[in-house]
Amino acid sequence: MNIAIVVSTENYAGLNIKENLIKLFHFKKTSETFDNHDIYYLNKIKIYTTDNKLIFYENIDKKIHADLFIFATTHKSEKNVNSLSLHSIGNFNKAELGGKDNTLVPVFTSFMKLAFIELNNKGKNSPYEITQEATHHGPFLEKPSMFIEIGSSEKQWQDKEAGSIIAKTIINALEKNIPKYKIAVALGGNHYCSNFNKIMLNSNTAISFICPKFNLQYLDESLLKQMIKKTTEKLDFILLDWKGLGQEKQKILDLINKLNLEYKRTDKLN
Repeated sequence: MNIAIVVSTENYAGLNIKENLIKLFHFKKTSETFDNHDIYYLNKIKIYTTDNKLIFYENIDKKIHADLFIFATTHKSEKNVNSLSLHSIGNFNKAELGGKDNTLVPVFTSFMKLAFIELNNKGKNSPYEITQEATHHGPFLEKPSMFIEIGSSEKQWQDKEAGSIIAKTIINALEKNIPKYKIAVALGGNHYCSNFNKIMLNSNTAISFICPKFNLQYLDESLLKQMIKKTTEKLDFILLDWKGLGQEKQKILDLINKLNLEYKRTDKLN
């Protein structure tokens, strides 16, 4: 499997992670360039650098030949929480931050779970909160992709410890054999997915897309089918944050029943 790690020069965190990848794992410079920047490689892993803003770099998979794209970048939050996070890509509504309206990007769910476990292991003694985020923003591409991020201000973006944790997370996850997990898409809860985080860490379930409570109003049959289709592994069930479904609970249950899907609740998942 060919892996593309993509960073941007306009992004302090991405450059920090790139520096740590090259230093810690001895990536070598190739004779190739991408967007006028050197490409580095380690076995089947390549680091690509661009001057473009990553969330708006649509169809980058048409320019880079890879089976999995990992975008290493900054995270911003209104509360300025120090965080290390990852998430799948796409929009459940208007594409205000890249990508396409009502369109998701494929995700390699088992790898993302493995990366989340590694991120928690590597970052457990750090001053950072480790979290999976709900699916959001662009860019649009057709290959399995994910974002992994340092938040939430310039001080954290340039923190070498944070860059090292992310670099080690990526490479260690890529070097491991991926276990066989139960595959789910998740509905409900808040953006930082506290109940789904627990499931990712403490069960055999891997979660691909998360449509949070504030986006459930836009979820329809077409989008739910898209969540299932773009989860690249066979879906086992829909995972519901039962208390986090709000006023959309009955609509969600009706959709699930109409498509004859199995569902499980986070508060009753064994």
